[in-house]
Amino acid sequence: MLIPLHNLVNRFNISIKGILHVGAHECEEQSAYIQQKVNNEHIYWVEAMQEKVDMMKQSNASLNIYQAVIDKEDDNDIVFNVADNGQSSSILEFGSHQQHHPHVKMVSKRELKTTRLDTLIKRHNISIEQVNFMNLDIQGAELNALISMGDYLKHIDYIYTEVNTEYVYKNCALLNELDAFLESNGFKRVTTAIYQQYGWGDAFYIRGD
Repeated sequence: MLIPLHNLVNRFNISIKGILHVGAHECEEQSAYIQQKVNNEHIYWVEAMQEKVDMMKQSNASLNIYQAVIDKEDDNDIVFNVADNGQSSSILEFGSHQQHHPHVKMVSKRELKTTRLDTLIKRHNISIEQVNFMNLDIQGAELNALISMGDYLKHIDYIYTEVNTEYVYKNCALLNELDAFLESNGFKRVTTAIYQQYGWGDAFYIRGD
């Protein structure tokens, strides 16, 4: 997280009940969540790469972590692009990422099926009423993930998400598109950290009164 969680908690006086984290990778934010006294039972992780899910379950059996490629439609056959650093893997192909970070390469492709978040929530009986914070880090597909929440988005008060100000990935959602969608759902962007030279960063949204 480019903006440390404890800074957001202190600056905006937020209270986190539970977390839905989409794009888990290796659950690097776990310690930050626990420091905010979020009950581990109410932290839910979603990760596209099965080997990462297996690795995290082996290291911490108490994690609520699920394998799924999140998109706005269920059961679409897609090609998932796997990057050599893991973190840049995406359902989208590199756009300007290739120029900004030439050392990162796509090394393989996998044929996978997509899942909506509302479908995943139902399938795994996730206690979404205990979740009010979302963290999205899925390399340009964040808007589709938000759309896929459907009516469950009403439970969310805070959204921390990776954003793009240029097409870092081909056809990725841009910051203004996220702003428009979230504003229409009652959220306001309150702080942003952008690497201008790379065209991406993080943004934090809070549901308004």
